[in-house]
Amino acid sequence: MRPGEPYPLGATWIEGEDVTNFVLFSENASGVELLLYSGSGELKESIGVKQRTGDLWHVAVPGVGPGQLYAYRVSGPYKPEEGFRYNQNKVLLDPYAKAVSGTLNWDDSVFGYKIGQDDLSFDERNDDKFVPKGVVVDTSFQWDDYNFFTTTRVPWKDAVIYEVHLKGFTHLRKDIPEGLRGTYAGMSSPSSISYLKDLGVTTVELMPVQQFVDERWLVEKGFKNYWGYNPINYFSPECRYSSSGCLGQQVTEFKSMVNQLHNAGIEVIIDVVYNHTAEGNHLGPTLSFKGIDNSAYYMLDPNNRRYYLDFTGTGNTLNLSHPRVLQMVLDSLRYWVLEMHVDGFRFDLASALARELYSVNMLSAFFISIQQDPVLSRVKLIAEPWDVGPGGYQVGNFPYLWAEWNGKFRDTVRRFWRGEAVLYEELANRLLGSSDLYAGNNKTPFASVNYVTCHDGFTLEDLVSYEQKHNEANQLNNQDGVNDNFSWNCGVEGETRDPNILACRERQKRNMLITLLTSQGVPMILGGDEIGRTQRGNNNAFCQDNEVSWFNWDLDQRRSALREFVRKMILFYRAHPVFRRARFFQGRKLHGLPLKDVTFLKLDGSEVDNGTWKSPTNFLAYVLEGSVMDELNERGERVADDTFLIVLNGSPNPLKFKFPRGKWELVVHSIDDGKMEVEGGKEVDVQGRYAAVFRRVEY
Repeated sequence: MRPGEPYPLGATWIEGEDVTNFVLFSENASGVELLLYSGSGELKESIGVKQRTGDLWHVAVPGVGPGQLYAYRVSGPYKPEEGFRYNQNKVLLDPYAKAVSGTLNWDDSVFGYKIGQDDLSFDERNDDKFVPKGVVVDTSFQWDDYNFFTTTRVPWKDAVIYEVHLKGFTHLRKDIPEGLRGTYAGMSSPSSISYLKDLGVTTVELMPVQQFVDERWLVEKGFKNYWGYNPINYFSPECRYSSSGCLGQQVTEFKSMVNQLHNAGIEVIIDVVYNHTAEGNHLGPTLSFKGIDNSAYYMLDPNNRRYYLDFTGTGNTLNLSHPRVLQMVLDSLRYWVLEMHVDGFRFDLASALARELYSVNMLSAFFISIQQDPVLSRVKLIAEPWDVGPGGYQVGNFPYLWAEWNGKFRDTVRRFWRGEAVLYEELANRLLGSSDLYAGNNKTPFASVNYVTCHDGFTLEDLVSYEQKHNEANQLNNQDGVNDNFSWNCGVEGETRDPNILACRERQKRNMLITLLTSQGVPMILGGDEIGRTQRGNNNAFCQDNEVSWFNWDLDQRRSALREFVRKMILFYRAHPVFRRARFFQGRKLHGLPLKDVTFLKLDGSEVDNGTWKSPTNFLAYVLEGSVMDELNERGERVADDTFLIVLNGSPNPLKFKFPRGKWELVVHSIDDGKMEVEGGKEVDVQGRYAAVFRRVEY
């Protein structure tokens, strides 16, 4: 054995020397053992790691190369009341493992304490037959997405995000070879890429693909953690999505997927869960972090360090105030960019990353580190801007490099289209990029990721088909999932063949899609919404790895027509820069022209006054003046576009609306009522629950 080097952390194969360098952080351990396993999972060798540099334990092992399975045992005090949970009998996964082989097989021995007793007890059983192992990997790969970091990246102004579960998207596609369905290879198959390109999306946002664990209670019920928000490792691609094996092949297959998507002009963002791990609270298993250095990796209750601070609803919260934990997260993020070529991240429960004990601090070390990092400051950063702790709702408060899921946009649009009268200024602000939330701190409208639906909650089809959640399939007595969905079923709960109800639902879906794709900000579409995907009223299908969640690709005429509408709507959005402004509207005249950049109109055609602005409304109409945009393109030329009138009637009743000056041509609408041209000054009946976009063809 050689003493090795203290950097980089993890297992690093040095090809020219045929040696692998192993490094593990633990500041409070008294001893570390490196365990080497055969491909069948039998322990071959136990190596005492003697070399220690500060809080880093390291050793270099000759003759060990790619495909080698390994893990650790770590010795130290078992004093849960002081925050120490070392148990030298437990096999631990390397937090820096670049690949993980095998899955967790739940057994009482994977807990540091004796099941049936409290967590102050001590379990002496060996658990290496039940826990997954790290894999030494060869990270080399022949990329041909040349200069992906600069040339293939999609500017925020052009981005259309498609949030998608890669298994759900591919599992039932008959035009993908059966062995590739539900995998990274299936996601980048020619048919998948062709579909995404035809739809017009620019960016796929993959639900969690870092190695995760199925919770014990789910397994005992016969379920899986389908969504994947239960991570056990932040460097390894989830091996269950690999079609080619889990001895490092998952790394190559993931890279190949990204490479092919990039070459098709499609970005890859991954959903990351750095707020908690799968080890849960004081009654959870000891799988990795908890047995390596519990008091460093997790936020512990300062009043009783036996217990964890839980701002995530999962039992624990990662302690990003500790320099080594912060380093792990930053190392992981850079690894996924530089080694795996991803284009950005969506951070689950991102407020938890700013926690300093009980408070949320957007000037925390994590955010300061991101802001100045030469790699991470250049990729797409999207926050889910809340957690479940006190003060965790932080919409609008993230630093200027960050975009945020705009939950206020979602709720306001849903409420408006289900028929509620919403405050005029609230709706107008959401449609114009939420300047009330984002206009400060050098932000642009692209700080707002606008969405009506996401993985968490109803699909678009269910949003117009159900007024109550129907989560009985989760076997949690329908107590899980949110109750406030702001949905409307058009008069019948669930499935129906009534043509009038179906027509209403199709109109409502189009109303919300038109609203989404004519609003300022970055639009995000939930994968499957374009084909009417239903979860049968389940608004929390996190454990439904079955037909409830998988995309049904057998499209009837109604679902095919919706997909074509979405395709055309995305094409329309991407063709017109007036919907994708990098600056907030001023509501005033620009460039010496007689026209304001945006004008809101009352039903009589006059401009909205302050009284209307502060009042509830079911109707909104406004003009976006493309000729007075105060923006420049890449060549320094002023951007100009057509002028559009957007008319939104959320009331069930028709309303008379007087058109503004000019001649207007109907270009987008939620009811197939043919062509229409309207002269300015003419009063027109606007149907109830109707969205339309008109282009000015004459002034």
